[in-house]
Amino acid sequence: MGAVERNGYRFEPEFSVINQNGAIHVYHKGEFVEEIKFSFSGDFPVHDNIEALIDQYCEDHRI
Repeated sequence: MGAVERNGYRFEPEFSVINQNGAIHVYHKGEFVEEIKFSFSGDFPVHDNIEALIDQYCEDHRI
């Protein structure tokens, strides 16, 4: 999964299959804002779960 852009924010997911965890780096106008950490099971994180984390972040921050 590549980066997701919403209302001037860019969400860049990355993950480690070995450690079964990942993070979504949040940028606004090119500047780092924060990191959303998550864990998963299986070979890769589920795309819909990452989208849900981004949706929740946008809702919580009224983006």
